[in-house]
Amino acid sequence: MTANGYSVAALAYLGDGVIELCVRRYLVESGIPDAGTLNAKALGFVSAHAQSAAVDRLMPVLTEEEEGWFKRGRNHTGAAVPKSSNPRDYRRATGMEVLFASLYVEGRTDRLDELFHIAYAV
Repeated sequence: MTANGYSVAALAYLGDGVIELCVRRYLVESGIPDAGTLNAKALGFVSAHAQSAAVDRLMPVLTEEEEGWFKRGRNHTGAAVPKSSNPRDYRRATGMEVLFASLYVEGRTDRLDELFHIAYAV
């Protein structure tokens, strides 16, 4: 199935896990041995605020298709904004999740890795 075969909500759900996996892999590969430290550092990557800031670094390098996936997620109105976030950051984070899920579903893992490194300047 292609990414077009999934709802935006399903892609956002999947993308949350894809980003989490990218973060965990990056942190483990950085040599941090302690799970508590890994978890604490991961929070700096996966919050809506951190993902929204990462979007600023991504936008200049996205293709038209990738920007389309981001906008589909950003414009999705199905979920309530958590109290720990603000609407702008939450929508942008959702857009990033949808973008990353679309790349994952399409098997474009090289591009996924490239965008992760750009997003977080790692």
